[in-house]
Amino acid sequence: MERIKFILVIVICLLFGYGLNVCAEEMTLSALVTPQNVEFNDCTKQYNIPPEKLYYLTAGAINENRFEVLELQSKTGYILFKAAGKEFLASIVKLGTQKSMLKITPTDGNYYFAPGIVSNTFKYIDLNVSAPLTQVKPTTN
Repeated sequence: MERIKFILVIVICLLFGYGLNVCAEEMTLSALVTPQNVEFNDCTKQYNIPPEKLYYLTAGAINENRFEVLELQSKTGYILFKAAGKEFLASIVKLGTQKSMLKITPTDGNYYFAPGIVSNTFKYIDLNVSAPLTQVKPTTN
């Protein structure tokens, strides 16, 4: 009888633990899209790539996430875009020849927004950082 109780307790603990794990995954997903206060440190990231490449990867990330590009300025290294009804500024800062930093900040200074806007951009760059840049030439008809 004690063995059955012991096995029952283990099964209940395993089921309860699994339920918490599934719940935690759902909370993580909803935490990315639910507006909340985002720390400034979470809006910046350094990369060991030239600033030009980081600029193009950032533009690609903004496009891939289907954010609305409002303005591109490659000379000064910024991209103004709109996501979830809010404007953001993506700034690329040169830290060295092979080191740069990306800052994504809201233009109104209010850091209450969905953190997925920033984290998804960083994830795209992280996934594609090793891909070579290729020049696309326009086709003539």
